[in-house]
Order: sequence, then structure tokens, then C-alpha cells
Amino acid sequence: MNRKKVIVVGSGIAGIAAALRLCAKGYHVTVCESNTYLGGKLTEIQLGDFIFDAGPSLFTMPQNVTELFTLFGEQAEDSFQYVKRNTLCHYFFEDGTFLPFYGDPNDLKQSIQTHLGLDPQPVLDYLEHSRFLYDQTHYLFLEHSLHKAATYWDKRLPKSLLSLPKMGLMKSMHQDNVKRLKDPKLVQIFDRFATYNGSNPYQAPAILNMIAHLESGIGSFFPKKGMHSITQSLVDLAKRNGVEFKTQTRVKEILVEKGEVRGVKTESGYLPAELVFCNADIKPAYQYLLPEVKKPKRQLAQEPSSSAMIFYWGMNRTFEQLDLHNIFFSEDYQKEFDGIFHQGVVYKDPTVYVHVSSKVVEGHAPEGMENWFVMVNVPANSGQDWEGLRKSIRERVIAKLSRCLDVSIAACIVEEDYLDPVRIEERTSSHQGALYGSSSNNRMAAFLRHPNFSKVNGLYFVGGSVHPGGGIPLCLWSAKIAVESIS
Repeated sequence: MNRKKVIVVGSGIAGIAAALRLCAKGYHVTVCESNTYLGGKLTEIQLGDFIFDAGPSLFTMPQNVTELFTLFGEQAEDSFQYVKRNTLCHYFFEDGTFLPFYGDPNDLKQSIQTHLGLDPQPVLDYLEHSRFLYDQTHYLFLEHSLHKAATYWDKRLPKSLLSLPKMGLMKSMHQDNVKRLKDPKLVQIFDRFATYNGSNPYQAPAILNMIAHLESGIGSFFPKKGMHSITQSLVDLAKRNGVEFKTQTRVKEILVEKGEVRGVKTESGYLPAELVFCNADIKPAYQYLLPEVKKPKRQLAQEPSSSAMIFYWGMNRTFEQLDLHNIFFSEDYQKEFDGIFHQGVVYKDPTVYVHVSSKVVEGHAPEGMENWFVMVNVPANSGQDWEGLRKSIRERVIAKLSRCLDVSIAACIVEEDYLDPVRIEERTSSHQGALYGSSSNNRMAAFLRHPNFSKVNGLYFVGGSVHPGGGIPLCLWSAKIAVESIS
């Protein structure tokens, strides 16, 4: 049988998922990856005896992963296991307040009463509203193409449109959070969900408060073998079913002739294909891979999302105060976000996110030690002095963590590495090191991302820089939407 050939450019989670879906439909699929490893941001690094999840550390909507196994008649649990977590985060504030945040509503009520001395009902009402936002929008606006006429004929659309006045399109996430929650600490907690797609809660529309439902309503999960096992299990599934992976194979150009894709040109030669699925960031894709194709100026001009400064620290002791995910808050949250989105990073007291996978995954740290993934949100790269900023941020982060935990953090670090926007761009080709492509810092930005198909016949786009957006669940949806768009 002469199967159609498909080239997938890039092996991020969306590229791998697209390859699997294409393979299940009978296509002959080859994935070209410029790095020596697969997975894009969803990979791991090893420092001495410590192993770190290098990129995403939050896992929601696991059904988007397990569904890929069912395409081939396999049971996902035979290859990929995960657990649901009741403790979602531990929050530490500068005034000494500590708040465990739970998925179970009864546990959450008790925690808010005990640790904040507040009536928990506004939080429960808020989470119900977040569920409402998600229920009214996810099927049409996240799981299907906004650029296809058929989406607007769906019988669920009228109900969603009637709900628009309740969705907060005319106010920001922060404004809605202040109105619904009032308490400054609770407002900070729910403002932070803007960072899940690299946006500013003081600018992003309140409809994005649906993001909280993914973690608190649907649930927060963690793979038993760490986040990188998502990549590993899906790559193994793809290889078992005939997908070919070519590492150290940089695509130099997607070849287009008379409005139709013809294949790709790599550093080692020409690879013909009837279809090409591009998992590269949309901006460098048009700049370098599609030099002769007309560029969508409006989408390419959108404001980049935030990036990150990440420290990987092997710690010579364990910390009972820390769970898998922990957040340490700054005093001036608005100033911090202003710094991120106005290209400044000189905020005095940054919010610090700590992820400790060795709490869950055996072998990620030697006995009696921990692996710390320590992240601070920073702007996308526009030529800042990242060497100087890294030193400054590191000093402030260590001081903050030392205050919150009453321990000399610097004395505990025995292994160390880092990622900054420059390294992120170098390793993943993310434009300016932006983690999520464009931000959602205006009312329509989240809904006007580049479509998953192209005016070039046979060319499709997947990944966090196109519809529906960044993060593991949305990237997996992008692959599904793109494959279902094949004409």
C-alpha cells in the first residue's frame, strides 16, 4: 500500500501527538527534530545524581494523553501511570502566612478557615464560576478550530453566546478576582493563573479565570515517573507503531510550490511529503522555514508571552515544609507583572515557584536530598543583560527562600544549572524565549491565535504558539484540531 508521507517539524508534545494521530489514520510519518533529544520543553536534565523535569511541571487533563493510546487499541496504564493530587500547592507569604491549597472542597474550606481566618464561601463560589466559564467555552473555543465555519453551526454555540455577558470579556482577571474574592492573598493566588499561559492578570480578560478550573475542578495530577515520562511513553508508543524519528535533523525550509507543500529541506537533503505539520514556533516558522509564504502580520505582531528564569538546584537535605508544588509570593504583584510585560525585571521581591519532583518520583534525588526546580517569571528576550539579571535574580530568590524557610538556602545547593530566555530560545526555537508564543493581554488575543491550518495546501500548524494556546492540554488539542482539519 502506498501511504501518504507526512513530515512533522519538531518533536514537542504537540508534534509527537500529531505524529501519533496521523499514524493512526494510516499515514507514513517522519518527525524531524534538530536537537539530540525529543520532547521540546517537556524533557529532563541530569546533574550528578539529580534528575530534573526541565520544563512543564503541572499536569492536568491526563485524558488528553491517555486518549492517544486508545487510538492504537492499547491500555494507557500499561505504559503510563499517574496519580491525582489533593494538595495542589503550598503558598508562603512574606508575613509568615502559610496556606495549603487542596483540590477537595471540604479540605480547602478547612484550610482557608484555619490558615487565613476567612469565610471560604467566596472561594467556593469563585471555583464554581470558573467551572461555568470552562463549561461554556472549552468545547467550541478550545477543542475546535475558531477558523472553520462548521464550528459556528454547532448547536452549543447559542448557549455559549448567551453566556458572554457573564464571562468578563470587558474586565481583567485581576478586576474580577478583586470583586469576587476581596482578600488580597486570595486575589494573588488566583491572579497567578494568568501565568499558566504567560499573561498579565492586570490586562488579560476575566474569561481566562476558567484556567483555575483545570487545576482545582478537573484536578491536578502527576506522572509516577516524572513529567518527562509523558514524552517517553508517547515516543515509545509512536515507535511501536511505525513513526520514524530523526534527531539532529534541522529543517531549513518547508518547500512550497504553486500553493502546495512538497516536503522539507534539511541540512542533509530533501525529504518529500504530501503533508507537513509544523510544530515550530509560528514566528520563526514564517521567518526561516516559509520565507516565500505571505506572512499573517496581525498574528505575528501579537505581544510575546512571558519567559522564565529557572534554576535547577540539587539540595543536600530535605525540607518538610515543601510539597511537590510551592509558591512564594511577592509583596507587590502588580509591579512584578509590569516588569515582566514592560521588559523590565528589576522588581525587588519576585514570586518564586518551586517544584520538587523527588517528593514523588523515586530516583530523582539521592536519599536524604531533594531536586529543586525554581522558577521566576521574566520577560521574553529583547536584548537584556541576562547574565547580570541571572545573578541578581538568583541572589534575591535565595534571600527570599531563606527568609520563608528560615534556612540558609545557598549552603544547601550542591548541584546547579539554569535556563533563561536566551537558552530557552536556543534549545526550543521559541521566539525570544517566550514560553507560550503570544500572551493573552487583550480581550481577543486568546481567540485570534494562528489557525492550525494554512492557505498553503497540505501545511498545518501545532503547538503552543497557535490555536488554542500553550500548556500541555492545549498543545494536545492543537494536534487533534490540526489532524481533523486535513482536507
